[in-house]
Amino acid sequence: MLAISLDGRLAPPEGGAAQLGGAGDRAVLEEALAWADGALIGATTLRLHGSTCLIRRPKLLAQRRQDGRDDQPVALVVSRGGGFDPGLAFFRQPPRRWLLAPEGTSAFGFERSLPLAPWPGLLERLAGLGLHRLVLLGGAQLAASLLAEDLVDELQLTLCPRLLGGTHGWLPPSVALSSADWELQEHRPLGQGELLLRYRRLPLSSAADDPLAAFPRPGAAGSGAAGSGAADP
Repeated sequence: MLAISLDGRLAPPEGGAAQLGGAGDRAVLEEALAWADGALIGATTLRLHGSTCLIRRPKLLAQRRQDGRDDQPVALVVSRGGGFDPGLAFFRQPPRRWLLAPEGTSAFGFERSLPLAPWPGLLERLAGLGLHRLVLLGGAQLAASLLAEDLVDELQLTLCPRLLGGTHGWLPPSVALSSADWELQEHRPLGQGELLLRYRRLPLSSAADDPLAAFPRPGAAGSGAAGSGAADP
């Protein structure tokens, strides 16, 4: 899920972290993380926040342990250049850290490195390594690259009661997207003036004939939920 302003922005005009999303957004974000096998994080998002999101609710942690899974999903950092500050709090956090980057990129601080490749093949390889269900924790370029190839099954947007202005939208203006339709599955007040909107993508081949086509959501099998850019210290 993505926490966005009323005008669809992720960051203020000058850039940096907007710190959008309150307690309600945090709760649904943890639910998505508890569902996931891995969490995709863009390099710029990681550098801005310095850390990734963690599951903290005891009930969610207990369920993952009961299912034989790690407490936290694998943190999958997507980078075209590497060069991360080893002092980032991220490198002291508990999730397993994997780097998706061009071959030859330094993977210092990461447990595993996979060569960055076209998304369909890369997602297939991740599934072969046991990461079938993924959430996206930002940022805009990473979201755009997946949406442009129709590889996102579900969007969860937390609409926050702020206007930020500027050009830092949750999708770059130049991204080319398909004409697939999205069906509203849920709208829920989260408190503090925030509203959760959850949409599922309808397949181009069957959108007109099967408006209730099933797609995964947190708590169900599958992959492709988009995620929030919020982070933990």
